[in-house]
Amino acid sequence: QVHLVESGGGLVQAGGSLKLSCAASGRTFRHYAMGWSRQVPGKERQFVAGISRSGGGTYYADSVKGRFTISRDNAKNTVYLQMNSLNPEDTAVYYCATAFAVGAVRVPEGLTDFDSWGRGTQVTVSS
Repeated sequence: QVHLVESGGGLVQAGGSLKLSCAASGRTFRHYAMGWSRQVPGKERQFVAGISRSGGGTYYADSVKGRFTISRDNAKNTVYLQMNSLNPEDTAVYYCATAFAVGAVRVPEGLTDFDSWGRGTQVTVSS
């Protein structure tokens, strides 16, 4: 069982930046891949980014590629999502997630790779 707590969300103007954090506890952090997804109320959850256990591999949805950066600090049991050049279409609740079944060197590449979720943090981008 892993407990995930997201933070760092908020209100930002279009073109601005935010950095989300997700602190994990309960299992050895470096033993599982991680990722981020997002959801707008009434719409399907979307995959955003994934990162391998070591942090050496990453993968992004086309909609955020070149603007968002996922990273992790295994010493701090934390995964991050740096979001730059935000636009109103990025407004959503952002969830971090674990990917226990993803192999040691693989990177989560979709929602089906994720198996547990945090409670989310709201990101609102104003135009």
